[in-house]
Amino acid sequence: MELTTDESAGYRSPFDELVGTRIVEASGARAVATLEVRAEHHQPTGVVHGGVYATVIEALASAGATLALDGDGVAMGISNSTDFLRAVTGGTLHFVATPIQVGRTLQLWQVEVSDEAGRPVAHGKVKLYNRRARG
Repeated sequence: MELTTDESAGYRSPFDELVGTRIVEASGARAVATLEVRAEHHQPTGVVHGGVYATVIEALASAGATLALDGDGVAMGISNSTDFLRAVTGGTLHFVATPIQVGRTLQLWQVEVSDEAGRPVAHGKVKLYNRRARG
């Protein structure tokens, strides 16, 4: 299953709307999102708060992992490990999520985050539990 930009809105929660996450591509093999950095995303030092990265990383991995189940339930994050590589103060962040492992019960997804110049700014891994639909 693959989603267009309009269809991917169904995989965004009200929290994702609040943050400003924009899913631009989503399938069980790859999910892509962008985020326009706003002042509300900053920590007191003026750089993007690490929680913003962790939030978008988990949301994007969850969307891709749920699509990998092809309608047989939802994938729910059970751990999120995010590394911060470069301080960002503004611009557009680009997130690309791909699966490392898609198993019957668990999935592991990695998410690369880059700035407008294509430089890596963060990297995350999300482990997800496959909550299968009950038949």
